[in-house]
Amino acid sequence: MKILILLSLIAFSTIVNAEIRSVHCPLGCPSLNIIDNDVVFNHTYALSNNPKTKFADWAAYEVNVTNFGDSPGRNWGNDDLIDDDESLEESDYKGAFQLLESDKGHQVPLASFAGHKNWAELNYLSNITPQKSALNQGSWVALEIAVRKAVGFRDSLYVITGTLYLEKENPLPGADEVHTIPSAYFKVVYDPKGNAASFIFDQDLPRKADYCNQKVSNKDLNAKVPFTMPDFTDSKEILNRLGC
Repeated sequence: MKILILLSLIAFSTIVNAEIRSVHCPLGCPSLNIIDNDVVFNHTYALSNNPKTKFADWAAYEVNVTNFGDSPGRNWGNDDLIDDDESLEESDYKGAFQLLESDKGHQVPLASFAGHKNWAELNYLSNITPQKSALNQGSWVALEIAVRKAVGFRDSLYVITGTLYLEKENPLPGADEVHTIPSAYFKVVYDPKGNAASFIFDQDLPRKADYCNQKVSNKDLNAKVPFTMPDFTDSKEILNRLGC
């Protein structure tokens, strides 16, 4: 019996430490060693959903001009690949704007996939977090726009973004499930060679804050995330492409 248990543990350890690559994270996705998470690979992004916080730890996607288009709207829904009790529902956000000044903030931006036939995936609640309006409508969206401006035909960039829990935040007033709101967010923008620019955004960042001032080294970012990121190289070239 002990031998069978040991072999099972070895096999399981091999699985969770495996290097996972997809079109959404061609240099490797963040580590999958948070064993309670559901990692899903949709048509437009990959995402690791944390059932304890009820939000994604990270999401990965390609920014490709062929997916751009006019905004199709926001029809909120739930991902069939994630159990309903492991993410929040639209009703949980009731009163969030009035009491917390929070929006339904996309981790993977809808505008980057407005022309994709599977754009509805961007409005799954597993791709949403309660993000302060000043951040969501300020430097966060400004960087997303800068990334789209930086790509061209057959010249894509890739992004890994996610949540950080560095301080305690007030919960959603209308939610009927236990959850933990992120106090900050990270974003890594990189090319197929691994040249990258990393950023950390605090939830309480003022609306007029410059996204370029939120840049950090890849080393500093790695020290804050609770999983292993792919190997990236800090790149002035990527920062220049983003207007920094």
